[in-house]
Amino acid sequence: MESNKFSLEILRHSCSHIMASAVKRLYPQAKLGIGPAIENGFYYDFEIAGGFKEDDLAKIEKLMRDIVAENSPFQREEISSGGAIALFEKAGEKYKVELIKGLNTPVVSIYRHADFTDLCRGPHVGSTGEVKYFKILSTSGAYWRGIDSNPQLVRIYGTAFPSKEELENYLKILEEAKKRDHRKLGQELDLYSVCEDVGPGLILWHPKGGRLRTIIEDFWRQQHYKNGYEIVYTPHLGRAGLWQTSGHLDFYRENMYAPMEIDKQEYFVKPMNCPFHLMMYKKHAHSYRELPLRWAELGTVYRYEKSGVLHGLLRVRGFTQDDAHIICRPDQMPGEIRNVLKFCLFMLKSFGFESFKVYLATKPKEKFVGDETQWKEATAALQEAVKAENLECEMDEGGGAFYGPKIDIKIKDALDREWQCSTIQFDFNLPKLFELSYNDSDNTHKQPYMIHRALLGSLERFMGVLIEHYAGRFPLWLAPVQISILNITAEVADYAAAVKSILEKDNFRVELDLSGETLQKKIREKEMLKIPYMVVIGKKEKENKTVSIRRRGMENIGVMSVADFVARLKAES
Repeated sequence: MESNKFSLEILRHSCSHIMASAVKRLYPQAKLGIGPAIENGFYYDFEIAGGFKEDDLAKIEKLMRDIVAENSPFQREEISSGGAIALFEKAGEKYKVELIKGLNTPVVSIYRHADFTDLCRGPHVGSTGEVKYFKILSTSGAYWRGIDSNPQLVRIYGTAFPSKEELENYLKILEEAKKRDHRKLGQELDLYSVCEDVGPGLILWHPKGGRLRTIIEDFWRQQHYKNGYEIVYTPHLGRAGLWQTSGHLDFYRENMYAPMEIDKQEYFVKPMNCPFHLMMYKKHAHSYRELPLRWAELGTVYRYEKSGVLHGLLRVRGFTQDDAHIICRPDQMPGEIRNVLKFCLFMLKSFGFESFKVYLATKPKEKFVGDETQWKEATAALQEAVKAENLECEMDEGGGAFYGPKIDIKIKDALDREWQCSTIQFDFNLPKLFELSYNDSDNTHKQPYMIHRALLGSLERFMGVLIEHYAGRFPLWLAPVQISILNITAEVADYAAAVKSILEKDNFRVELDLSGETLQKKIREKEMLKIPYMVVIGKKEKENKTVSIRRRGMENIGVMSVADFVARLKAES
């Protein structure tokens, strides 16, 4: 499998060179940046005045096919760094010169095909003719080397596959993903918005989005109480000393917003909830009999993200974290981990996700806190929990944080895309920094274990994933509006209102559309809003005390009594 992945990377990297050569033939003034293979394709960065238009991309792709037809061999050559600098300086490729100087090696490798030469470690396919199934996808801006003080270049994205079938399947998925884009659907369904006057990355939840969020939060709270958690609330800001103790000011300052001064003291808006929970723990002494403590919070936090990476609900600057901290004795830790993982899977499955991938990150080789015994016990507990749930697990040796091992759970959506949501993270550091302790059975003070845990991740990100997973067609229990009642004539408005009252008594979310629009137009509008059920009421329905039911997707269910309709809804909920 790894060799296949490696071969695909070689194919895509070779395709990036072919694309760069096409760009240079069409636009000789363009300067080359870098062009690596990435997870789903490749890209290449260029400096070019005015950027690229859609017509330009079509020209580039057409010329790429001509270059493939030339079947020119990829030829590797090693030359001195001085020689390479002279070569690229002569070609006017200043970014390549900068890269060579940064390598600080006596010899570098270059690759040539036809009239194109690039600085590259390789490897590549044998010739351009081997790259047959590719597509140019889009462009975007990108700072040179990812640093926003550097020049902004133009990035062209593309993809390539070994077969025509694989390429076509991927392009179909991309097309479907566009239809499911939560930013597009969020606007069409009137769920949320982002306003420049408020600030990028700060979400405004509209009434329907607020209703959806409330449904999720209410379910979250109910399940946490059922699973032995207590729910806490903490402030949005805290004194600088708190963040100094936690280490955030030393290690996380770049992601925190500038402090504000209150009573001549510095305060920071919180990037995390952990320190507040620890301070609550310290308010009084704890016996070993009290543990474990499970404290959960839907806490809104604020983290600085560069404007270029903000992306709808998936990457924001203010978000509500599905957060909890478990403080327990060492002997309780394995059981707590198993319970957390089971709870996590239950929550994700409740929202319709069935396929999961687990990544287990272990102790770093160099900098870490805690002793070897703690790390071994914690890692073993994570492994056993994953094994007990029969989950596929990929080990990330040495990839854990310095303060403890963790498991990350990725969910697969309807398009088989992976999304990072859940995390179970050990922390041997904060209990020590905040001097947490409990009185053990032998009347000595011991330091407890601490487990950070997020089941859904952030509500914003999770809701973005939900929107795309369902393409906005939420199951009945999640739909902000479950039923829309449509009258055919004004004479039945009173009966329509009475039906609405009956449904609402059973806690269904109902809207009443008594507008003067035609029935066909009303139905089309509700279909566009992806409302699960439409209740159509005309003179016959009023006379017979019945309702005519339509299901989302233009399915005509038929006529039934209101009681039978309620029974159907309850069975589906």
